[in-house]
Amino acid sequence: MERWQGRVALVTGGSVGIGAALCRELSRQGMRVVGCARNVQKIRELADEETKRGSPGRIHAIKCDLTQESEILSMFDEIRQTFGRLDVCINNAGLSHDASLLDGITSEWKNMIDVNVLALCICTREAVKLMKEAGVDDGQIIHISSMSGHRIPEMTSFMYVGTKFMVRALTEGLRRELKADGNHIRVASISPGLVETEFEYRCFKNDPDTAKSIYTSIKCLEPEDIVQSALYILAAPPRVEVHDILLRPLEQKV
Repeated sequence: MERWQGRVALVTGGSVGIGAALCRELSRQGMRVVGCARNVQKIRELADEETKRGSPGRIHAIKCDLTQESEILSMFDEIRQTFGRLDVCINNAGLSHDASLLDGITSEWKNMIDVNVLALCICTREAVKLMKEAGVDDGQIIHISSMSGHRIPEMTSFMYVGTKFMVRALTEGLRRELKADGNHIRVASISPGLVETEFEYRCFKNDPDTAKSIYTSIKCLEPEDIVQSALYILAAPPRVEVHDILLRPLEQKV
């Protein structure tokens, strides 16, 4: 990880769960980390904790609603003005709703597409643009996807599954476009199975018992497991492009 020390990373959805764990660890690895979320106060608290701990890097919090392109563009303007560069973009933000294809609410379908797909695409486009502006030819894009982008679970939010299949296609599409463009920016996905975070509680916001039962049904992955996958990708030699890491709890059947 030495070559990333002092360099700039963006983590979307950086206030809780996997995103917060990523911000924390990258700061401890000596990176300057931009964490974005709607609840920016949690990222500021995380930044204060790491400063007091003596982490060699630092965390910069930006408030951003990823469903609004104007806010995403403003965030990248702030990164440009504050740091003048971007080296790593981790598209971590994602969500699901308990919205079936037969009875789902259109606004909830749209929310999943806006955050899981469109925000990821906009952030990636702007990240690559800023990398090129700054002459960063060895940058890294990482999409935090899901095992749901590789197989269809029995009963779930199939719209969510659809967004993750799209992320899988977009990852390969981006890789091909970057190669055609002649630069050395790498792209990777991390596709975890069930991770114990606030994710299911937000999905089943009116049914916390269901969310709890999901997490207690098996021994889940922890956010730090996904962080270790991200570190593996970043630590790979520049000649190596890790394309996708699939990991799931040992007890998860599908």
